Amino acid sequence: MASQPPALDILVREPDGFSVWSGPPYPPGSSPPVRLPKAACSAAYFSTDGSRLLAMVASASATVYDCRTLSVVRSFELPGLLAAALSPTGAFLQTFQKSSSPQEKNVTVWHVDTATALYQHYQKNMSKATWPMIQFSADESVACRMMTNEIQFFDPKDFTKGFVYKLRLPGIAAMQLASAPGSHVAGFVPEAKGVPASVQIFSCDKDAQSQAVARRSFFRCSTVQFHWNKGSTGLLVLAQADVDKTNQSYYGETKLNYLTTDRAFEGIVPLIMPARATIFNKKCNPLLELGEGPYNTIRWNPKGRWFGNLPGDMAFWDYSEKKLVGKTKAECSVTSEWSPDGRHFMTATTAPRLQIDNGIKIFDHNGSLQFKKMFEKLYQADWKPEAPERFGDIADLTTSLGSVKIEETKKQAQSSKSAQASSKAPANVAAKPTAYRPPHAKNSADVQDKLFGGLASTGGEMSKNALRNKKRREKQKEKKAAEGSGAPADDD
Repeated sequence: MASQPPALDILVREPDGFSVWSGPPYPPGSSPPVRLPKAACSAAYFSTDGSRLLAMVASASATVYDCRTLSVVRSFELPGLLAAALSPTGAFLQTFQKSSSPQEKNVTVWHVDTATALYQHYQKNMSKATWPMIQFSADESVACRMMTNEIQFFDPKDFTKGFVYKLRLPGIAAMQLASAPGSHVAGFVPEAKGVPASVQIFSCDKDAQSQAVARRSFFRCSTVQFHWNKGSTGLLVLAQADVDKTNQSYYGETKLNYLTTDRAFEGIVPLIMPARATIFNKKCNPLLELGEGPYNTIRWNPKGRWFGNLPGDMAFWDYSEKKLVGKTKAECSVTSEWSPDGRHFMTATTAPRLQIDNGIKIFDHNGSLQFKKMFEKLYQADWKPEAPERFGDIADLTTSLGSVKIEETKKQAQSSKSAQASSKAPANVAAKPTAYRPPHAKNSADVQDKLFGGLASTGGEMSKNALRNKKRREKQKEKKAAEGSGAPADDD
């Protein structure tokens, strides 16, 4: 007899604490059942496998819950607590506390079930890029951390040994351990003294670390983001620079590189403006073009479909059929994610990114709105992680997708016709290029009007300095025109 699939749960965090809801579906007009009543916290996170939940109260405590029963497994009283993180299966807890001196070890690895401090060391500061300090593979068989000029590896079965071996990588500034499996680790070394920046991939096997299994070098790069695939065979490296020396982008320069651990292929995925959504194969060849537009998010359904998010608009695609199957809207979404069973899609408008219209929306897999709840202020909304394999296939998903009608087909056809008509306009009529305006200034007139009640300057009236500068520029133009025509200057 097949086992029952796990129930869906949702973590909801507000200013006064967090609670855990039972997931959809919900009867029409009803509120979600609350599995765990609201409890105080400043941050809350599920473990990667969804077995445990961590709730942290800043400068005070960290509490670990069992997600099956939502009972407290262990509570840690930690004065000066600044950050905490669970390992993938929830067996270990890392904490970072304020420290007054290097002699005071402020980073601790705890065994959750026994509340035993397994390993401690001093860390002067902590950033989002370097936390958690120790990275684990999904099965917690491999653990490592980045230190000055090296990566140190631990034995998760016995942290009391300290690090058991190390990998020298001079100048390393960032690293990412492959998760499933934990077979490889990637390290980033920034550009220095004319030597280009580089990303290198090494095996986690001590006896196979004499040389990198893959390497990519590039100039004009200050930071990177690593994204390992499932299986740890491929790595995407998003290399970024704050300034674009080619002057093609106001937002700096970005390059997307792809490396494989078997050295079979490495290349650059082209990033083109205006934004375009494209699906590539492992050799960086395009498989499916999804059109241009202000796309900013793509979410793959655990059962194989995916979602593209535009500003306020959502498009649901069937990848196997290479077709758009539905559209809907979720204005001002800050976060968006499929449920583990692939049947539901949740978007959330959260603070501090947006301070108004905070709320949660849950859609069916074909884009129809199933649930909506607004909040005065919402900080977080997350599905409890579950392995998609535990839910089985969705027999009715393909059937329902085939019956979805795209309402905007005619509008798209009309817009394409108008675009073709405009393209037939005479080529000698060129539009005058407009001056560049940064994004934050595009709506400045409307904002000023709201702020000052219509009293802000609309540009019809110039200040004295502006008038003086305008007259000076006009005189300079007249003088240059007179010199160019060879007209004699007036002799009085």
